[in-house]
Amino acid sequence: MLSRIQSDIQCILERDPAARSKWDVVFSYPGFHALILHRVAHSCWSSGWTWLARWISHWGRWLTGIEIHPGAKIGDRVFIDHGMGVVIGEMAEVGDDCTIYQGVTLGGTSLAKGTKRHPTLEQGVIVGAHACVLGGFTVGAGAKVGSGAVVTKPVPAGATAVGNPARIIQADADTKREAAANQMGFSAYGVTQNDDPYSLAMRGLIDSASSQEHQIALLWQTVEKLAAQLKESDCLPDEAAFEEEASEIKRLNDLLGK
Repeated sequence: MLSRIQSDIQCILERDPAARSKWDVVFSYPGFHALILHRVAHSCWSSGWTWLARWISHWGRWLTGIEIHPGAKIGDRVFIDHGMGVVIGEMAEVGDDCTIYQGVTLGGTSLAKGTKRHPTLEQGVIVGAHACVLGGFTVGAGAKVGSGAVVTKPVPAGATAVGNPARIIQADADTKREAAANQMGFSAYGVTQNDDPYSLAMRGLIDSASSQEHQIALLWQTVEKLAAQLKESDCLPDEAAFEEEASEIKRLNDLLGK
């Protein structure tokens, strides 16, 4: 138990630059206090002392502003930063090394008893302020949920979910589209992803521009390779002609921004 508390303190010192010392964490961090009280409540809940567990949980909510159902499973080195308004439901599972900010809800969308109503956060998940993760699905290891997002379906490991309803923005196609859009001076992630015909047209233009840039680059690589082969085989009439061709290629490259 003591080693677990020490690891909780250390993870807060590592993740929060505002934490000055271990004593600062022990006496001034409600997220730390809420987890200590939850472990006591969860132990009572697991032993069948459900009324006592709920009573301890209620006092934890009153003292810290963080409501964690005693049935929830919380891993090691979990950091609840600031914490006011956080709600974690009965069947929620929070893996090791997760970080949860203020106002987050790990809730359910079903009233059916005995079913997995609340989400599972795998190791290293970060949930931004005021995000809602609703349902009995899994948020994969290392995933991020943006502030204010409303997530109602699984999030793949390592992905990022943003918006309401949340969309995944870290898929390979979206990453490539964002890189192409950055070259044009704006963010593709600022474009609605699925429901607006104008945004769909914009996404098509970005993809087309990216494809054309790639094809042009391949063409110029081929031209430069052929020019080098011609020079080596003395097929050019003279050095002056070759330099003129090379100068023309360089000028076209400059025009294309290469």
